[in-house]
Amino acid sequence: MTSKLEQLKQYTTVVADTGDFDAIARLKPVDATTNPSLLLKAAALPRYAEHLARATASSGGDTGLACDRFAVAVGKDILGVIPGRVSTEVDARLSFDTADTLARARRLIELYAEQGVAKDRVLIKIAATWEGIRAAEQLERDGIQTNLTLLFSFAQAAACADAGVFLISPFVGRIYDWYKKANNRDYIGAEDPGVQSVARIYRYYKANGYRTVVMGASFRNLGQIEQLAGCDRLTISPELIQQLADTQGELPRNLQPGGGEPRQVLDESAFRWQHNEDAMATEKLAEGIRLFARDQEKLEALLGNR
Repeated sequence: MTSKLEQLKQYTTVVADTGDFDAIARLKPVDATTNPSLLLKAAALPRYAEHLARATASSGGDTGLACDRFAVAVGKDILGVIPGRVSTEVDARLSFDTADTLARARRLIELYAEQGVAKDRVLIKIAATWEGIRAAEQLERDGIQTNLTLLFSFAQAAACADAGVFLISPFVGRIYDWYKKANNRDYIGAEDPGVQSVARIYRYYKANGYRTVVMGASFRNLGQIEQLAGCDRLTISPELIQQLADTQGELPRNLQPGGGEPRQVLDESAFRWQHNEDAMATEKLAEGIRLFARDQEKLEALLGNR
């Protein structure tokens, strides 16, 4: 019998959630995603010391630019060993500024172009705030495809689809974490709130003909991944990918189209109200932006001290 990883790949595109080049080269996913936290971890690895030095030397003391150059250098390395795309994230501190998000996204694409990387091999990651979604909508019109991240509410998912974004990354594990803590109980299998959230979004998209790709993210265990076998894509840590590769047994397609809700179109006030009504999503989006912002600041400090 083939491994659960090989069976999963029959239904779902597997994406590596890491900036670790060696792990990506070993596990051979189709795509890869990075974020400020993963880049901060990558910066501590000896193989990236030269990238750090070059990013600092070529940025004229602008630590934000140095971070972008480092992210692009890591992304280019990753693209050398995967057939698909790499996701590179806009500074989380711009999550509530559409104009600055657009400017930073375009700079990332320009930096990739300087390295000979075409824009069709890059997804720009943006937090799924109202302002971020509006920036993504414009980028998509300009031919720059996006990955909307820190997605926790159905309102975020609906607004992203209507904006025509290429891909969303609903955070399974962080949703699970919130409900586990709030209700003081564990969740397994199909009852997992994170699994249920992604399944609902997936069926809604398929029922209404949306082309936006659903990529489940932030997994805590193999059970969550197995429940979402059949999702368009899943971005998984190297550790969990390795566990899937080492595990035998049947892995059926558990997520199928069917049973999706009617289409809803949200204006800004409706979006903000529906998202606000979801306590988990409100808290986790704010927390996620703060955590990514702190890691961005740590990366800037690391580059500034060089």
